[in-house]
Amino acid sequence: MTSFESVTLEVSDPTAADAFCQAVGLGPYVDVRAASDAPTTGFRGFALSLVTSRPGNVDALIAAALDAGATTLKPATKSFWGYGGVVRAPDGTICKIASSAKKDTGPVTRHIDQVALLLGVADVKASKRFYVERGLAVAKSFGGKYVEFDTPTSAVTLALYPRRALAKDTGVPQEGTGSHGIVLAGAVGPFTDPDGFTWHARSGVGTQIVQ
Repeated sequence: MTSFESVTLEVSDPTAADAFCQAVGLGPYVDVRAASDAPTTGFRGFALSLVTSRPGNVDALIAAALDAGATTLKPATKSFWGYGGVVRAPDGTICKIASSAKKDTGPVTRHIDQVALLLGVADVKASKRFYVERGLAVAKSFGGKYVEFDTPTSAVTLALYPRRALAKDTGVPQEGTGSHGIVLAGAVGPFTDPDGFTWHARSGVGTQIVQ
């Protein structure tokens, strides 16, 4: 079965980025490496979604992120869907931290239940077809609004989100050009998807997406 296995952030300061990831609890989910010289401006077209079980955990995770140098894009607040906020890590990675619960029903922790890599795409249905044709299995699909792939070998879930909606949801302008600044590894490729996320096969260890 084709699979997605891991995600690596390309950053200017790997030591600082790794320290941030460890402070927020992202250490088990993502890796970091030195960025290439490829330029990038504005929105990089992706975000990390950190899902936790209760609002108090959201506040605790956001506080840890801010203490580690993140800046607030959207303060934590209640919504129809639950409770959450958005921060930008020192390296520029956008992290959406949320819970579907609106009240705490247990002790507050900084436990993360799920991390999803949200790829902002121009056409969710077209990108879904593209990936399905290359062997990725769909776990959830909501028309042109959201697609989540079955990623059993990865600690991170891979999902598609409309680029404009993702930018709005995370509180940034949708404009951006150049490197996405992420690397994905899995048993697919080589190819470049409709939004410029390029997958490169790695001999013996799966496949690497480099932007």
